[in-house]
This record gives sequence, structure tokens and C-alpha cells, in this order.
Amino acid sequence: MTSFTSLAGKLLIAMPSISDPNFEKSVVFLCAHSEQGAMGFVVNKPAPLTVFSDLIEKTELAGKLDEVPQEVMEIPIRLGGPVETFRGFVLHSPDYPPDDTSLMIGSSHVVSATLTVLTDIAMGKGPAQRMIALGYAGWSPGQLENEILHNGWLHCDADASIIYAPDLEAKHGMALAKLGIDPRMLSSEAGHG
Repeated sequence: MTSFTSLAGKLLIAMPSISDPNFEKSVVFLCAHSEQGAMGFVVNKPAPLTVFSDLIEKTELAGKLDEVPQEVMEIPIRLGGPVETFRGFVLHSPDYPPDDTSLMIGSSHVVSATLTVLTDIAMGKGPAQRMIALGYAGWSPGQLENEILHNGWLHCDADASIIYAPDLEAKHGMALAKLGIDPRMLSSEAGHG
């Protein structure tokens, strides 16, 4: 029996063999990974036509917040994955105190899914670094390991400068560069020399 190594807190980097539009050229922050499966957030896909003000309008916060600064209203929302795309999550830095519903991932990342964190972001009291996502990516037991085994994903240590970078297009290349890989050298054909 092989020993299990959790990749929670790591970044997954899609290889060219991943052609599913949900994950093509994606970078995924893994929040949880065990023998029961895995869960994470795609950090480099925009949610279609969605900014913070759209999110507020779709929640109980509509009409309850006064004078939210325009730059906050324009915070872009990410498409965290194809599962439960109606649910919102905030992946953020630990400077914002987690509550009893938050998930700490190592010492550097927290996932919160309450209206409180959205209210605090709107009022300028939220986390210094944050990514607001709709939906998440999920894998059943053994699925992610199988995809990695078949050259679907690489992984590297999570880096806040990648996770929270505003340039979505650059994140895939930034993650590959962390491993010393030039994206132009990747091929969708797996082979052995």
C-alpha cells in the first residue's frame, strides 16, 4: 500500500492535456486533499460579468450597505470551479481573523464563506489579500491522483503573489516559472525520449 501525501495548500497547474474548458490553463489553490477527495479554487478564471457590486445585489446585503467605495464595488469575482457556482467563498490572508466557520489552510491562507467577510470587505475592514470566488473545484476519492498520474497536473508551493495577482492571464505562466518550466516548452502529447 502506498502512503498518501496531501497537496492541501499547494497550487495545481493544468498541463496542456487538460482540455476541459473549466480547467484549461488553470491554476487551482487546493484547500483540502485527503483520501476522501480534494477541493480547491481556480484562481485564474473570471466569473462571467461579475464584480463585487453584482454579488452584493444577489445577497441579503442588498440595500444594507451605505457608501461602498467604487473601487470595492469593482472588485472582480473569480469562477472558483464548476461545482455549486451559486455559492460564494473568500480565499484570504490570515490578517483577517477567521471565525469558527472558516477553514485555515496551513498558516498562510483562510477560506471564509459568510456574509460577515463580504460586509467587512465592503466597509474596508476585510483581509489585506483576498480572492472572492463563486463555486469550487472538487475531485472524488482517487480522481485527482489519477489525473496527476496521467500528466494532467503539476503542483508547486502556493504563493500569494500568484494567488492574488490581478493579471489572470499571467498566473499559469507564473506558476510554471516557479517550477522552472517555460510554458512554450510544454506539449499536449505525453511522450518518453
